[in-house]
Amino acid sequence: MVGVPLLSHVLPSLEVVRELVARGHRVTYANDPAVVPAVAELIAGTGAELVPCTSTLPVADNDWPEDAISAMGLFLDDAVQALPQLRAVYDDDPADLYLYDIGAYVGRALAESQGRPCLQLSPTFVGWRDYQRDVVAHVRKLPGADAYWERFAQWLAGSGATTTDVDTFSGVPARALALIPRAMQPHAEQVDTDVVTFVGPCSAARADEGGWARPAGAAKVLLISMGSANTRQAQFYRQCLAAFGDLPGWHVVLQIGKYTDPEELGEIPANVEVCSWVPQPAVLREADAFVTHAGMGGCGDGLLAGVPMLVAPQNMEQSMNADRLVDLGVARRIDTADTTPEDLRKALLDLTSDAQVARRSALLRSEVRAEGGAARAADLIEGMLA
Repeated sequence: MVGVPLLSHVLPSLEVVRELVARGHRVTYANDPAVVPAVAELIAGTGAELVPCTSTLPVADNDWPEDAISAMGLFLDDAVQALPQLRAVYDDDPADLYLYDIGAYVGRALAESQGRPCLQLSPTFVGWRDYQRDVVAHVRKLPGADAYWERFAQWLAGSGATTTDVDTFSGVPARALALIPRAMQPHAEQVDTDVVTFVGPCSAARADEGGWARPAGAAKVLLISMGSANTRQAQFYRQCLAAFGDLPGWHVVLQIGKYTDPEELGEIPANVEVCSWVPQPAVLREADAFVTHAGMGGCGDGLLAGVPMLVAPQNMEQSMNADRLVDLGVARRIDTADTTPEDLRKALLDLTSDAQVARRSALLRSEVRAEGGAARAADLIEGMLA
């Protein structure tokens, strides 16, 4: 497995890796433990062997450029410098099959240079039939796009990869597993199911994160989590405390991440549990509602648990996810910049008293669970090995 040191990309793959190890396969996982120290512990917990591979992605300080071309350039730079590191390990000990994260396409270049099969694990949506027209054509018009495409083509030509057309290489791969619910995929009807298999979220049973129990006397539980990267939200957290603090019958779990000092929150109501990190799937199994930024991992965990959601997106992709959840009938959208405690409280009470939302949540939970998760992913990977 070749990954990138972003928790939102590492976490979805862990259960797949753990399942493969449990079935007796030798699995190595190339990633950078220096950028995010938790990565090493998480990978070790699966039984896989960590292969350190230095990354240049600005993960530690979360300092990402705002324009798309610059962000894409960072991933290309990372691939360019990672390939020699991976060759130093795998040229003398090639894998029978390379798995690679959607952000670590260097894994595909390595596999093709060795003539080995590869399989993309995507923690987000995948390309569809008209993806080039709907998305790539617009990106190609952005300032700096021509230079980026030319640099990518030059790297591919010298990498040993057999796929040297940039659009083909970075588009829909030859084979992929989408670790998301099919319900979250844009234009799902246009996705080639001979190439892409939706196995759903693979995060529900992360044993290494521990469990969580509903406190005695808590009639209902609300989880508030803005993921791992979008957590500089002190003002929004204060609004949530004002909205849900002392709400009769409700116990609130507020995950604030590593960028917010608890001192910024002021007085914490008695019914609120403030944490820097929580075992999200475990909490959601006990939860009655979920306030989320609508990252794909959170969306998948929420759907898998059948929990109604208040969605507060922070970027364009999350906005797409948020709108999709609303369209599915399991969420209400809120704006962190403009919302008031009164708005938040009303939205929560309306959401959790809506019988139609409850029915839709239960139906989608059944559909997502039927997609198979890590066990089905491992079955398909073993099929490729055979």
